Amino acid sequence: MENALPPDQLAARLAEVYVEIGPLYRKVARIVERSQPVMGMSVGVRAVLEQLSRLGERTVPQLARAQDLSRQFAQRMVNDAKEAGFVELAPNPAHRRSSLVRLTQAGRTAIDSVTERERELMSRVGGSLTGAELDATLRVLRHMLAGLEAVEKEQLSGD
Repeated sequence: MENALPPDQLAARLAEVYVEIGPLYRKVARIVERSQPVMGMSVGVRAVLEQLSRLGERTVPQLARAQDLSRQFAQRMVNDAKEAGFVELAPNPAHRRSSLVRLTQAGRTAIDSVTERERELMSRVGGSLTGAELDATLRVLRHMLAGLEAVEKEQLSGD
């Protein structure tokens, strides 16, 4: 097993990852947006439905935090999803003013259909990637996210 990189080398290598993530994210977003007429939803609504599908009912602030979005933007996406019949609001026993957002059957069907289409598109990527390589990629990305969350928390606390 390789030794961990010293901080300066690690920083340079992580910067390489960031350089690749931006174009990758934008390309995926463009593909999804072009598919919007097929999907019947925006990228933002799709993200809300995907979260609810994976994690179950959530409040708008929870949805916003999980995606690192403003609460106002998450609320707009929830409103759009509700208008489309993809989600419903339910009373929240833990908080009177913050309703729970949950998938409707139409929302479940929609996100399942979108996910199936996305997986079909991802299957076209090809290559000889192994499960271990993908596991390592996910581990690195999650580590980067956690590290940046810690940096952001330090900045916000004034340190």
